[in-house]
Amino acid sequence: MTGASREALVATAGESIARGSRSFALASRLFDRRTRERAWLLYAWCRRCDDLADGQDHGGDMALVADPAARLDHIRSVTEAVLSGEIVGDPAFDALGIVFRECAIPPHLPRAHIHGFALDAEDWRPRTEQDLLTYCYHVAGVVGVMMALVMGVSPVDADTLDRAADLGIAFQLANIARDIEEDDRAGRCYLPLDWLVELDIPPGEQLKPQFRARLAVMAKRLGEMAAEYEVSARAGASALPFRARWAVLAATGIYGDIARGVVAAGEHAWDHRFVTTRRAKLGWVVRALVQALREPEGRRSREGLWTRPREVKR
Repeated sequence: MTGASREALVATAGESIARGSRSFALASRLFDRRTRERAWLLYAWCRRCDDLADGQDHGGDMALVADPAARLDHIRSVTEAVLSGEIVGDPAFDALGIVFRECAIPPHLPRAHIHGFALDAEDWRPRTEQDLLTYCYHVAGVVGVMMALVMGVSPVDADTLDRAADLGIAFQLANIARDIEEDDRAGRCYLPLDWLVELDIPPGEQLKPQFRARLAVMAKRLGEMAAEYEVSARAGASALPFRARWAVLAATGIYGDIARGVVAAGEHAWDHRFVTTRRAKLGWVVRALVQALREPEGRRSREGLWTRPREVKR
């Protein structure tokens, strides 16, 4: 099969990120051209997998799917095909094939991301905080690792890759805090059972009015965790080339505002979906430029933070 040209796949991927995430689309504009193209190509595959798994169209409201196992099998089989060098005719999957080859991404990383979709397909729920962080790694942290490789981080620079994973984890913790109501409508809950028990909230009833104050406590806890991983990720950005550092710091600030906004809203955090304004995003672009120009400080220790698994390359 003859696939689309690289130029065409990049254009399609650019359209995908513009539709799927205005925040990431804005931050990606700060990359140099080649890094931006590769980030778009990787994003397109992640977005396509997410949409297939959750019955979405470039994000938005999730829909209950009747065939989650079949969709997961499709994601796995087509991904394995492009990892083995095939052209499959789906622009998002062929996009992964390009960035996989150009950036020498280890195949265990896309497979680890797909494991996150497998957890959702199994109607998995976290019992502990460690379970929650493991899930966050698979659905977002591993994407941070792949993006770091796209930006030129060495595969043997374990500390910087750990901090790239921390950024994805921070983003996902913010998403979970913001989307508690949306996830509940889709029959999902990412709040650890241990936390629910601790606050005496019956599982499945966390959104009832009488539990809103306790739910706000949980959101604050998620926000504080996100902030800890954000600090680590900011330290890791010092290892990136200037424009990549600028882009990452901008995205970190923009997404960090989601967690901060949810926490500030307290019990009213789920009255409507929290979004960052364009003005606020542009403000972070300017602040991130200042931060990126500063002399890097010594890296803070990651002690106490969850650490990604060291997968065996295969």
